Amino acid sequence: MKDLEQALELEVSQQKRFNATQPKVWLRNECVRVGLAETLCTYVMMVFGLGSVAQVVTGQGAFGEYLSINLGFGLGVAMGVHVGGKVSGAHMNAAVSFTMCMFGRLSWKMLPLYIFAQLLGSFLAAGTIYGVYYDAIHEYCGGNLTVTGELATAGIFATYPAPYLSLMGGFIDQVLGTALLLLCLMALSDQRNKPAAAGTEPIAVGLLVLLIGISMGRNSGYAINPTRDIAPRLFTAVAGWGMDVFRAGNGWWWVPLVAPPIGGVLGAGLYKVLVEMHHPHVSEPGDGLMEEFDEKAAPLKKQKIICANTCTIPDSLLDKMLSLSLAKLTKPDP
Repeated sequence: MKDLEQALELEVSQQKRFNATQPKVWLRNECVRVGLAETLCTYVMMVFGLGSVAQVVTGQGAFGEYLSINLGFGLGVAMGVHVGGKVSGAHMNAAVSFTMCMFGRLSWKMLPLYIFAQLLGSFLAAGTIYGVYYDAIHEYCGGNLTVTGELATAGIFATYPAPYLSLMGGFIDQVLGTALLLLCLMALSDQRNKPAAAGTEPIAVGLLVLLIGISMGRNSGYAINPTRDIAPRLFTAVAGWGMDVFRAGNGWWWVPLVAPPIGGVLGAGLYKVLVEMHHPHVSEPGDGLMEEFDEKAAPLKKQKIICANTCTIPDSLLDKMLSLSLAKLTKPDP
């Protein structure tokens, strides 16, 4: 116990010196911080994704192909998770946010904030890519901004169905694609199964989006994201393409708006029912042993609470010292 007290005193003194030089937090309002982070990470993801499409289309195959678009969106998602993952969770997708609300992982009152941030980030990204590729787009189509045809450019910003695809087929396509997205996201975050290793979450999510793109992108461009599709579509409507962006594909625009949330709930629910609900409880084996540990560790836990109220010691350090003390208490006598 004396060694533990000395370690605590040393950590308190080091933490005080650290806090003396630590910069003040500029924004303390959680909603503001979450909204800004979600907007920025969505913007980053969409700039890379739409930029890859613009390069392939205007370059007429000389600067990439369909795989380039898949890589652009996949790596764009990974960068987006790095940008906002620890603040907002980097949903970047209204179907993800809606599903998290359905399963109690996000408060319903936060849903409008997430959707607004994602719409804003996507809209600004569409404007950015239009500005960056303005000359290339007009050189490619001769200044005639069209939604369909050989020189159509609206598909740079929003998704449109293949000529052979029916609305029902497209609806099923979007439901299935988003279901697989949320099913795998649930698995990657399930700490009691086989989650992504700590620090590799962004690239794991990016590879998941890449996988969906290279396997299910032929029919309609795998939007699997309402806010990713509708915001750039609105931008193209006001930027020169007109209302044809809503009439094309037999009124396709509502499919990537409605189908992904349904697919997200189905996919996440399927994982929960078939896998997550059947994990064994951690406390089942050796319940008596755990109770004995709790009794012996009571004074240490009390000391941890007191220290937490009087000084700023990281919980990770306190937990580590508590574990070491438990090991000493439970070590058999020689």
